[in-house]
Amino acid sequence: MAEKLSAVKGMNDIAPPVSAHWEWLEDTLRSLMRCYGYRNVRTPIVEPTALFVRGLGEVTDIVEKEMYSFEDRLNGEQLTLRPENTAGVVRAAVEHSMLYDGGKRLYYMGPMFRHERPQRGRYRQFHQFGAEALGFAGPDVDVELIVMACDLWTHLGLEGIELEINSLGQPAERLAHRQALISYLEEHADLLDEDARRRLHSNPLRILDTKNPAMQAMVNGAPHLMAFLGAESLDHFNRLRALLDAQGIAYRINPRLVRGMDYYNLSVFEFVTTQLGSQGTVCAGGRYDGLFEQIGGKPAPAVGWALGMERILELLKEQGKLPEPAAPDAYAVIPDAAALSVAMPLLRQLRAHGVSVAMHAGGAEGMGSMKSQFKKADASGARYALVFGAQELEQSMVALKFLRGDRAAETGQQLRPLAEVAAWGPGLRST
Repeated sequence: MAEKLSAVKGMNDIAPPVSAHWEWLEDTLRSLMRCYGYRNVRTPIVEPTALFVRGLGEVTDIVEKEMYSFEDRLNGEQLTLRPENTAGVVRAAVEHSMLYDGGKRLYYMGPMFRHERPQRGRYRQFHQFGAEALGFAGPDVDVELIVMACDLWTHLGLEGIELEINSLGQPAERLAHRQALISYLEEHADLLDEDARRRLHSNPLRILDTKNPAMQAMVNGAPHLMAFLGAESLDHFNRLRALLDAQGIAYRINPRLVRGMDYYNLSVFEFVTTQLGSQGTVCAGGRYDGLFEQIGGKPAPAVGWALGMERILELLKEQGKLPEPAAPDAYAVIPDAAALSVAMPLLRQLRAHGVSVAMHAGGAEGMGSMKSQFKKADASGARYALVFGAQELEQSMVALKFLRGDRAAETGQQLRPLAEVAAWGPGLRST
């Protein structure tokens, strides 16, 4: 016997009935994007490694430790399975001159890859949904994206998600803050853990996001970036706050909120929950006006967010908000294989009218007993059974039996004419 093969750890199969929850979430997200005028963009899973090194920053955790990178044996190219998709979307926008006729509102959905230890809500292959607004400079679009996420929580029925916001200012302002921050951290070098010491001169801003309890008091006393912001950065942030206030969107200013990628500036935000343990961020984003130039394009403003679909589904499960998997409208009970030549064309007509029908499938020994077929019909969750019995077919009829709802207790069956499926068939469709 051949050795049994399993999926790579942290890269999970998604099968029924769980896949129905994914489809429902995907449909909800697509519907929301249509309401806001965002259009779908699809980029390759594999990108040049340089895209992420240049876009995310060489000293980020993603580039240093988490990317799946390899050399293409065909031509020696350095390639990487995408660890995130903002850089890929901007690469596509630059490559295809998408902004030649104005800004674009885009969204994407698909798998990302990071080489890290799998844990709850965090996997080596995970799925992100992201919304990106390219070519828009004002805080109004920042707020549009935040409100869009708030609307999503409402559509999904999720509770207990809080919004945190901050401003990272512009590069020159961050540089001044960086120098002050390094000086402060050097004064408290004895309190820094190994990770913080490694980042001290390469990416000190990330130290502020430490989860080490022993460093919290020291980090809380560090210089705030907000104190280094100039008039334009402050104006952008204050206008963003005013627009959020005008729509009644509650938020908390978190001066320690930073992003793990180098391309962010000005507005940053996160939606967080306390119901997923240490993986409390369910959606995060911000403005990244410098990314176009970093990857070789003309300067262009941009803002966006991404959410982890596994985390959203985990939170929906935690709050009991996942829907029941969709069941077929009807189940076709076929006592004898001879009835298939009549049943299959009729079922095809029903499907053309939007009625979902599962057909009983026989085996090598025949179609099986009526009792076993009705058990399968009931287990399918269908509202109706369509019985193609010999007596019914002699009358050019099919028998309809209620399996769900107020009439499920009825013992009899109703006959429907095969030739008039267009008249009665649509009535079987779930509303």
